[in-house]
Amino acid sequence: MKITDPRTAATGHRVSLAVSLWLSLSVLLALVLISIAVGKYRIGPGELVTALINRLQGGDGEVPTVIETVIFQIRLPRITAAVLVGAALAAAGATYQSLFRNPLASPDILGVSAGAGLGAAAGIFLSLPVAGIQLLAFAFGSFTVLLVYVISRAVRGHDPVLVLVLAGVVMGTLAGSCISLLKYLADPYDQLPAITFWLLGSLNAVNPADMQVSLLLVGLGLVPLYLLRWRMNLMSLGDEEARALGVNAGRLRLVFIMSATLVTASAVSISGVIGWVGLMIPHIARLLVGPDFARLLPTSMLLGAAYLLGVDDLARTIGEVEIPLGILTAFLGAPFFLWLLAHSRRGWQ
Repeated sequence: MKITDPRTAATGHRVSLAVSLWLSLSVLLALVLISIAVGKYRIGPGELVTALINRLQGGDGEVPTVIETVIFQIRLPRITAAVLVGAALAAAGATYQSLFRNPLASPDILGVSAGAGLGAAAGIFLSLPVAGIQLLAFAFGSFTVLLVYVISRAVRGHDPVLVLVLAGVVMGTLAGSCISLLKYLADPYDQLPAITFWLLGSLNAVNPADMQVSLLLVGLGLVPLYLLRWRMNLMSLGDEEARALGVNAGRLRLVFIMSATLVTASAVSISGVIGWVGLMIPHIARLLVGPDFARLLPTSMLLGAAYLLGVDDLARTIGEVEIPLGILTAFLGAPFFLWLLAHSRRGWQ
């Protein structure tokens, strides 16, 4: 049997990695500048440049306090959160899609988002502070995936990838039913709106302390994904081919799953459940640079960061009341997938 390396199978990609990274990075930097300027309190280009120069020089200049507060205490933390969450969800989505060889795989395929949602709902129901809610969201999301993996190891005689996915669907459904129970029991005037809003996704409550912890955890999850990026190409060939090339498929799959889960749970714990980013962005990146995971991972992260930052700008500017991110990502993601379904003529890779 002839084995084709995915790195050489992607000769049909449209642009080189360097071009795609430069384009993505340029769009991201432009969106960062736009995001600082736009909002209910608009900041002109001159005010923005003056405030940035003043901060770089030590903050001794005469910049209005309101501008300093808006830029450095409100918008920059939120921009950083959008970049972090978007990059994390896109990286996890690219990992799951490559690992499971499934174009519909997303960061919540193993129940991590549903588990994190259950943890957050439980924290709100128990009237915990924001830090406690985020901690429960992270713990429940990670525990759900761990339970899914234990169940898949206990079930013998079936395709391990199929068992993982099915166990993830079951646990996600169970977590969803528990969330519904908590919403039914919650105070309809206080707790229920908070649970509902959190499950729709938002970045308006992010603070620098949350960012430091999440940045560390996301970084810890991304390191194995980057270091093992070439091994992912072998995993995408299937277990038998990977074993024939000397790769322990089961052990490597566990590393990829735990890393992607850590990245996803860390992001979801501060942003709530934001769908479609990890499902849609890896497809766009794959259309640009092909399925080679060494190309796909960094491109997906930059595109995911830029995409969620742009969506967050829309969420806080297009209406009098901020729109939850999960609603906008669904509005944008569904038409994209219909277009992809109508125009795709090739295999998912």
